[in-house]
Formats: sequence, C-alpha cells, structure tokens
Amino acid sequence: MKLSTKGRYAVMAMVDLASHAQGSPVALADIAERQEISLSYLEQLFGKLRKGGLVKSVRGPGGGYLLSRNPQQTRISDIILAVDEPIQTTRCTPGSPAGCHNNKGRCLTHDLWEELGNQIYLYLSSVSLADVCERRILGSSGMFLAGGGQSGAVAAQ
Repeated sequence: MKLSTKGRYAVMAMVDLASHAQGSPVALADIAERQEISLSYLEQLFGKLRKGGLVKSVRGPGGGYLLSRNPQQTRISDIILAVDEPIQTTRCTPGSPAGCHNNKGRCLTHDLWEELGNQIYLYLSSVSLADVCERRILGSSGMFLAGGGQSGAVAAQ
C-alpha cells in the first residue's frame, strides 16, 4: 500500500501545526514554507481537517489554524480519514461482498490484503499526534537501524 500525498501531507502539516502553535494560531503560509507543500493544496486539506473537527480557524490579523483538541487525543488515522484518504489495500469496494474480478469473485490474496489494511489502520489508530511530535514512534523496528545502518536483520554475534 502506498499512502497518497494527500494523507502524508495532511499528517506532516498537522505535526507542524502541533509543534509550532504554542497557543497561537499558525498561518498556513508558514506551514507551507516549512514543509515545502503548496499553499493552495494545504488550504484544501485544512478545509477537510476543519470539517473533520481536527482544526479550527482564526480569522483576522495574526489568524491561522489551531488544533481543535489535544495532540494526545488526535490519532494519525483521524487525520488520514478526515482528508478522505481510504486506508485500504484491496481493489474491492470496502464492505462489498463482491470481489474485484470480472465475475465478482474475490482474488486468492484478498484476505491477505484486507488484513494488511486492518493492521495499518490499527497501527495508525495507536499513534497520536503527540507521539509523532515527541518522536515516540520508533519501536522495535528501529533496532534494525540503530546498529550501524543494518537493515532486515540483526547481525549474528
């Protein structure tokens, strides 16, 4: 599964907002510059994030955006779903009994990909915005990189 730029940029912008707000609204132009994301694209994303109840806008001089809730209460999955990014790894329509084949059957690997999508959603639901801001997300998968750039497996001693 590859997460589209819509989901990735929304998460990047929300992490930036959480990191820079300090109780004051943050201008989208500042987020756009720091994250190297188009301002017009951010405006579209923040419209969806506002409708999703994740941010609130402040108008006027010194205006911008604030988080609507505490970063510990905002899950990464909330952000991705708010910008209409489906977390799915199958070609089939979610919830439909019909599969992706022409005869409406499911492919042999359907259950594998559907469970992968479920696991991705569970993981993204377990990570808060605060976890990302405070760099608490590096779990056991980080041990493969901590030992001098090894990847895939820990070298035998």
